[in-house]
Amino acid sequence: MTVEATTQPAPERPGCRPEIEQALCRDPVVWLSSVRNDGRPHLVPVWFAWDGERIVAFSKPHARKIANLRDNPGVMLAVGTPGPEFAVELIEADAELPDAPSTALMPDSFADKYRELLRRAGMTLQRFAEIYSQPIVIRPKRFLGYGGAPGGTTPSSAT
Repeated sequence: MTVEATTQPAPERPGCRPEIEQALCRDPVVWLSSVRNDGRPHLVPVWFAWDGERIVAFSKPHARKIANLRDNPGVMLAVGTPGPEFAVELIEADAELPDAPSTALMPDSFADKYRELLRRAGMTLQRFAEIYSQPIVIRPKRFLGYGGAPGGTTPSSAT
């Protein structure tokens, strides 16, 4: 199965602001928060692809986040740039760990999106897929706006 990442924002969905759709298409990382088995949070940045319905990220197979997701698939994501309006989106989601190689779920657009970062890391896309061989498919359940224009012109449902 191949995931096609969009270069154009997907149609607006309830609770997800258009600028966050754009961030999901262009930002290099999404912050993934999972829960350790002792209840402590674990937060890491991950490279990802957004196809308008789900986020596909990639991990080393024995990483802490993978162990966390095996125990508890519930995650929280943060995406966006905390500039003057602090327009960041928090996304409640469920994660699954497909039993497939990263290359099977990595869209062609992933190489374009990360070409420069891969070059700076001295890594080919193939080598990335070998190291980060565990795909993570994340399905958003709820978009929680955070921040907004001063004076409260953009509602914030999470603080």
